[in-house]
Amino acid sequence: MPNFTESIYPNSIHQISGGEVYMADAGEADVLVVRGVPGFEGERRDGVLISPLSHTNACVLRALFPFTAPAKVLSRDKSCGVGDRLGIAGPGHIRVFEQCDVAPVLAQQSMRELGLTSRTFADVIDAATFTVFRAGYESDFGADGDHLKTLPDIQAALNAGCTMITLDCSEHIRPADPAQPDNARAIYGEAIAFIKEVYDTFFAGANSPAELEISIDETSEATTPEQHLFIATELRRLGVEFVTMAPRFVGEFQKGVDYIGDLAAFEEDFKAHAAIARRFGYKLSIHSGSDKFSVFPIIAKYTEGKFHLKTAGTSWLEAMRVVAQTDPTLYRYAHANALVTFPDAKKYYHVTTDLNKIPPLWTLSDSELPALFEQNDARQLIHITYGFILGTPALKERLYTLWRRERQAYSDALYRHIGRHIELITGTPLTGTK
Repeated sequence: MPNFTESIYPNSIHQISGGEVYMADAGEADVLVVRGVPGFEGERRDGVLISPLSHTNACVLRALFPFTAPAKVLSRDKSCGVGDRLGIAGPGHIRVFEQCDVAPVLAQQSMRELGLTSRTFADVIDAATFTVFRAGYESDFGADGDHLKTLPDIQAALNAGCTMITLDCSEHIRPADPAQPDNARAIYGEAIAFIKEVYDTFFAGANSPAELEISIDETSEATTPEQHLFIATELRRLGVEFVTMAPRFVGEFQKGVDYIGDLAAFEEDFKAHAAIARRFGYKLSIHSGSDKFSVFPIIAKYTEGKFHLKTAGTSWLEAMRVVAQTDPTLYRYAHANALVTFPDAKKYYHVTTDLNKIPPLWTLSDSELPALFEQNDARQLIHITYGFILGTPALKERLYTLWRRERQAYSDALYRHIGRHIELITGTPLTGTK
């Protein structure tokens, strides 16, 4: 049996019912080490059970240690979703949320992301469970079935343990009639009926297993304050209760880059939406919130400390930045894959990437590769091709091997990067320097 004494994660040590469970670094993977606690699966060696980080063992952990199970956190004043497409970003994310009063949604994935990464809701929640156990993080965290569009997908997310559902209404929002461009009912009537159906099916009553977020942001046109007011009024009339709403704000909230548009126009628009949300008693949700540093102070000002920020792809970008910094050859391989697959990836995301603005790799020295992550077009190239990069088995294996080796560098990068988001949108520095 390997000697795990030197590789134990000290914050993971937990005694229960006369036994002990903790997590240890077994080299190529982490494992649970179980002494005298029944229910886990694994291999018994010299009186202890060496248990893999399996779904079965995640379920046992959640039963024994309730802090490892997702909870309802969306109704907290400040909350933030940090999508983890790789299942390894949690340690860096937790370091941020240990030092602020923002409630984290550590498990957050859309059906699009699940499909592109070949994961399930259970995989995503299990990764969060093991991460919080390893870190000894006993504050509540949420799990988001993100941008779901159908009742079966919502049911699947709830069955897996999601504690919030982001309801994507985009397929029920109709284009404005040129003859009646201000007819909000014609545009949003079907979407409101869909929201009501979903609410009655899954969320009505005191025992709802999850909290509801309404997403009307996946449209080509901005949501006007008048339209927002109409939607809120109708949902209130119909008795639909929800915690957050995500309108489509003016300007561009594209993936992985800062806000694109006129900041003064955004401020006037956001001010009006924030006033409507306050009037009806829910929070605004900011989708595609990764890297929108220029508008975070505006959001902080008008939400008055009540918001939900949603990030995802920026944590993947930080993982790839680590690759560029530590294994230039591997990064060049992944970048070349991204260039080839970009036309297919673009079918899934709205971006205005100009590949001609990305320096050819042969013109860059190894030391210059990390600077690509300061260039918007290169960021978007890597941001949206994650599914295709990870869909190449040999490349995926090499990447995960590197991330395992460089896990401290990745955790440090996330602490800095996600921490910057939190500091700007709360207007408060993190409380420590971990």
